[in-house]
Amino acid sequence: MNNYNDNQPLLVSVPGVQWHLGGIGVTKVYDLIKRGELVKVNIGRRGFITAKSLEAYVDRITEVAEASTSPRPKR
Repeated sequence: MNNYNDNQPLLVSVPGVQWHLGGIGVTKVYDLIKRGELVKVNIGRRGFITAKSLEAYVDRITEVAEASTSPRPKR
C-alpha cells in the first residue's frame, strides 16, 4: 500500500503543476512530460500529473541548483 498524507492530493492538474512550478507555461509542462521528468495519468479524458513525480522533479532540480552554487575549493 502506498504511504501518502491524507491532506495532499495524489494527482495534480496541469494548471496546478504550472502554479507549483512558479507559473511556467503549459508547453513547458508537456515538454517535461515528454522528456519523462513528470508522469502523466489520465482519468477519462482529463490528464493529471502524479504528485510523486512532481515532488521528485523539484528534488532533482534543487539538487542540481545546490551543487552548482556550492563554493568551489581554492587552488
